[in-house]
Amino acid sequence: MSSVHPATRHIRRFGPVERRLHLALMTSFLGLAATGLPLLFAEAPWASQLSGLFGGVAAAGVLHRIFAVVMLATFVVHVGRILYRLFVRHEALLWGPTSMVPQPRDVREFVQHVRWFLGLSSRPHFDHFTYWEKFDYWAVFWGMAIIGGSGFLLWFPEVFSRVLPGQVFNVALLVHGEEALLAVGFIFTIHFFNGHFRPEKFPIDVVIFTGSVTEDELKHERPGEYERLVEERKLDALTVPPPPPSRVLYGRIVGGTALSLGVLLFVLILRAVVF
Repeated sequence: MSSVHPATRHIRRFGPVERRLHLALMTSFLGLAATGLPLLFAEAPWASQLSGLFGGVAAAGVLHRIFAVVMLATFVVHVGRILYRLFVRHEALLWGPTSMVPQPRDVREFVQHVRWFLGLSSRPHFDHFTYWEKFDYWAVFWGMAIIGGSGFLLWFPEVFSRVLPGQVFNVALLVHGEEALLAVGFIFTIHFFNGHFRPEKFPIDVVIFTGSVTEDELKHERPGEYERLVEERKLDALTVPPPPPSRVLYGRIVGGTALSLGVLLFVLILRAVVF
């Protein structure tokens, strides 16, 4: 075990590819939300002003499709990497402590977490991924199927109308808007809170930009993973140099901007729905 102090010793959590894919996903999601919401809430006072920032409704529609392509490409690359790791490198991705597949332990940790909130139990010993992170992850797959599928129907109506009845496009329009609104609302509230607005992380967690956490953070947030890595003697292999100040600053600027835009868009949704 290294003699470096746990508060300064850094443990790798995300590699360069994961960080870049998240950046592409984050950027495309924000772009899709910003260009799509003015169409969904066309009667809201702010809709024309927001679409005007992109050059008008037509230009916003073009940008919406560009962001959709970026998100689809990100998704394809991610799935391709999973298949490569599964069938070429034979990594254990479908089960175990580092798997994103929901497992019985996630149910137990969810129940224990609720009890902890109520002061009835100790905090769960989370491992590499928590139950809410897995929920976020699989929500992307659901969104790509439902929102992405309906979006392509609306993008190429002439092609799909050759094999599908006209009523399908009305359903697709409804599904695309409502599911996208649900996704935007979830990401800009629940995901933002879990990832950044918790008391110990507020106002932002830059791990997705720096790729590493301190040993103290790992021990506190994911004691199950920390104990497993120590027992398996893998902690030293995951030790990395502290991120340079420029990368931390970059994470705070880019991440802070994304969070601010997300919160602003959520406020606009509330204005259109509630007020």
